[in-house]
Order: sequence, then structure tokens, then C-alpha cells
Amino acid sequence: MSGPLSEAPLIDAEEDLVAAPPVAVARRRLGAHPTLLLAGIVLAALNMRAALAGVSPLLGEIGKHFHLAATAGSLVTTIPLIFMGLGSIAAPKLARRWGTEAVLCGALVLLCGGIVLRIAPPVVALFAGCAVVGTAIALLNVLMPALIKRDFPERAAGMTALYSTAMILGATVSAASAVPLENALGGWQGSLVSWSLMAAVGAMVWIPQAVIARRGTGYGAAAAPAPAMQPTGHGPRLGRSPLAWQVTLFMGSQSLIAYVVIAWMPTIFTDHGMGKGEAGLVFAFSTLVQMAGSFVVPMLAGRMRRQRLLGVAVSTLMTCGVVGLLLAPVAGAWLWAGLLGIGQGGALGLALTMMVLRSGDAHTAARLSGMAQTGGYLLAAAGPLALGAVHQTTGGWTVPLLLLLAVCTGLALLGLGAGRDRRIGERA
Repeated sequence: MSGPLSEAPLIDAEEDLVAAPPVAVARRRLGAHPTLLLAGIVLAALNMRAALAGVSPLLGEIGKHFHLAATAGSLVTTIPLIFMGLGSIAAPKLARRWGTEAVLCGALVLLCGGIVLRIAPPVVALFAGCAVVGTAIALLNVLMPALIKRDFPERAAGMTALYSTAMILGATVSAASAVPLENALGGWQGSLVSWSLMAAVGAMVWIPQAVIARRGTGYGAAAAPAPAMQPTGHGPRLGRSPLAWQVTLFMGSQSLIAYVVIAWMPTIFTDHGMGKGEAGLVFAFSTLVQMAGSFVVPMLAGRMRRQRLLGVAVSTLMTCGVVGLLLAPVAGAWLWAGLLGIGQGGALGLALTMMVLRSGDAHTAARLSGMAQTGGYLLAAAGPLALGAVHQTTGGWTVPLLLLLAVCTGLALLGLGAGRDRRIGERA
């Protein structure tokens, strides 16, 4: 099925340059060195969750080392989410000032520094490093959809599937290897800091791209400006767009569900009598199968004019998983984990894809991504704390899971709105 995101051959560079200079230069640059650009995207994506996922299995050791109470220890995972929301505000402005490639490179350098800072001796360095890590990931989160909108206009869905799957792969490997690395490297510090190496490699891959983009020549192109996310005007006002808010709340709702599951799924299983080892394996399985949803759903979304059915489908998968946790948490644990994992991966991939599909240009995509991820991660930061407080108050998991079901229902409704075949700023 052909459409605006179908696999179309690149058109003649000179003809395209006349019609749409920024796109033409992007395409010429991509045609010259596709491997470097693809490697940069994949490495950036691998880094976007790895520094966070590797912390959860080590929280007990980190808390003991710094003598942190449970509430203070939870800040190690909450602070990055808060700064992932706050940092998203600045990303489009930084990209307009310095260029997308330079900001992506700088974000990876910042991420590397934040990871190292987390293992410094004073406890304040731990929390400061968490803030730096969250800010760096925010820049990567916001600019990746805009980069794909700019450099892969015909292959946006496929590229979104690639980078969202790589992002989940990084998180899965990081979580699975955290304890083995701790044992091999002599402590939690070695396990955490090891991921700074991948961030450093990612930054090195983006350095030549940032330099060439700043020079404005493209990859071997004759003195033509590198594609930038400069607006032709002020652009549509996102705050007044119902469609922009639907995409934002879809992103926020799926993030809230995801981080509630990350924070509490193993505890739900152990509270119902499952051993810690098996609970960890079930959780790892749930994370692993997210890659299936994150790859398949964006590919399907790119072949459909409307993504409303996909929004309802991923919400339904998560709803079934949550209902299972309510009715038979241990007996059907692997099934519920699989349903939640595929649904979560698909919802994340769909949210990222809709940021591209609902935008008319790369600049709007960057702004929408900033708006959606600012609200999304601030909402996600509140979710685990709120449901944890409800669990503590009620003494069980029934009420928290019922609240999570309400969020799943809201996600389906938001998918019906955000999945319409429309662009932000376009008249109905």
C-alpha cells in the first residue's frame, strides 16, 4: 500500500534541490554515508534507556552504600524522569541554535558525564548525576523524531521502528547484565559506570556529522546548507491544538503505565508468593518482548492513514495484562507479562511514530516531541509514587491496579483522537 510513508526511491538530487532544498540536502547526505547516520541513530537509541534500566536491580546496594531510606532511594529512579520532562523543553531551542547533530553529540557527552558522576563518593553527586542523565536523555528523546522526519521523510515509520526497538534492546541488556557486571567489576559502581563507554562511542560517531553539519556542506555536497529544523514562521501553536494535546497525553499515559510496571511488577508477584528470582525472570521477559511491539506497530502505522485501531489494540493488550494481574497474578504471570510487554512496546512505538505523522515538518515534529515528552515524563514520574502510596494506604494491589485499568481505558480514547489522519495546524 503506497502512501506518504511508503518505501519510495529517492528522487533526482538537482530537481529535489529546486523544489525543497532542506530535504534534498538531507537526502544527498544520507545517500553518501548512510552507514554513519544509521550507526549514529542506533547508538543514540541504545543509550536512551540503558543508563536508567541498569539502576533498578542495584537499588538495594546503592541504598545500603549511602545509608538511604526507601523514600530517598526511590529518588534515584524518580529524578531522571523529572529531568527527562524538564529537559525536553529546551531541546528544540538548542537544535535551532546549534544544529540537531551538534545537540545529539553534546547530549551523548553529557550522558557519559552524568553516568560517571553518579558513582562519585558524596551522595549529592549521585542525585546530581541522575539529573544530568535525565537531561541528556531528554535531548535524545526529543530530537530523534525530528531527525527522522527531516532525513527519512519516506521511511519515517521504519526508522522509528528501528530506533524504538534499539532503545528497548539497550534497556533489556542493561537490566539483565547489571548484577553480573556488579559481580565481575567488584561492585555496583563498576556496573553503573560501564555504560558510559557506550555513550562515549555514540558521541564519537556523531562528532563528524556535527562538524560537517556546522560547516553547512553536507556529505560531499557542493556548498549547500545542511538541513536544519528552522521554522518557516512561528509554526502552529501547539498549546491550542487538540491534536497536539491528544498526542501528548497518549505519550504521557503510556509512559505512566510503563514506569508503574517497571517499578511495581516484580513486587506484585512477590507479594502474592512468587520467589524473587522467578519474579525477576518474568519481568525480564516482559521487557524483552517489548521489542516485538516496538518494531511491528510503527511499521503497521506507516502503512495506515489512520492509526486509531492500533491505539485501541495496544491499549487492549495492556488492559488484559492488568486484568490478569488482578485475577491470577502468579498462575498466569508469564502470559500477563507477555501481554503487557507487547502492549507497552507497541504503545511506545506508536507514540513516537505519531509525533512524526501528525507533524507537517521537522521543526513542528521537534516542538511536538518536546511538548509530548515534557508532559509524558513528568506524568510518568508521578505514576509509580502515586500508585505506591495508594498501595501503602489500602494494604493491597486491587485499588492500584483498578486505577491502572482506568489509565488504560483513557489511553484507548486518546489513541482514537491522536490516530486521526490529520496534521497539526491543518484545518479539519
